[in-house]
Amino acid sequence: MSSLSPALRDSSTMLRRNLLHARRYPSLTLNLLLTPVVLLLLFVYVFGDVMSAGIGGGGADRADYIAYLVPGLLLMTIGSTTIGTAVSVSNDMSEGIIARFRTMAIHRGSVLVGHVVGSVLQAVVSVVLVGAVGVAIGFRSTDATVLEWLAAFGLLVLFALALTWIAVGMGMVSPNAEAASNNALPLIFLPLISSAFVPVQAMPGWFQPVAEYQPFTPAIETLRGLLLGTEIGNNWWIALLWCLGLTVLGYRWSKAAYDRDAG
Repeated sequence: MSSLSPALRDSSTMLRRNLLHARRYPSLTLNLLLTPVVLLLLFVYVFGDVMSAGIGGGGADRADYIAYLVPGLLLMTIGSTTIGTAVSVSNDMSEGIIARFRTMAIHRGSVLVGHVVGSVLQAVVSVVLVGAVGVAIGFRSTDATVLEWLAAFGLLVLFALALTWIAVGMGMVSPNAEAASNNALPLIFLPLISSAFVPVQAMPGWFQPVAEYQPFTPAIETLRGLLLGTEIGNNWWIALLWCLGLTVLGYRWSKAAYDRDAG
């Protein structure tokens, strides 16, 4: 407990630092948040009728497509907001503040923990905002139980944690903020080639494995099933494995880069 208390104290201090930094400079978070909101409005009001007719194989029903689209956009929101984490970590590294922290009597891992927890909180807030936009334009989750809602929230938090650790690693190894932003682009690009907008079965046969065997598709299918009260099959444990694997990979990558830079 004697070693845990300083770690918690220093981590909470770093968390407050990152939250204050995000509050003082909200433009990056807002710009990244605009991407899923614009895509949501674009696909609903411009392509909604055509997309719903193609997916359903019958008449156009925009409400059905909103229900299909929103879960994928919620997870895309997490990918978008964690890009800000990569940029923030890269700025800290290039501006020398990390080197200064190393000379202070603070817990070694508190800097990374502060970035991760702060980013996860920002991602959750961003998801709530995008979800509110979805509800405003017609998304409803009336068939989901309280347990399914809790499971959906847990999945969103786990997914945010996994992508945040990956983003921290990207920021640690990037020489500047621009490179960090470019390195983190797959976090936005992967949802575009997942089942977020159309079912995997509707894609060309040669492309289906690309969409299926990636972290976003099983997470989207699980979240969609939880929010709509439909079957999720084996997607839930595949999504959990992705979350666990990415979290461990991102943590080890970030820690190795942090320790290497210290040397």
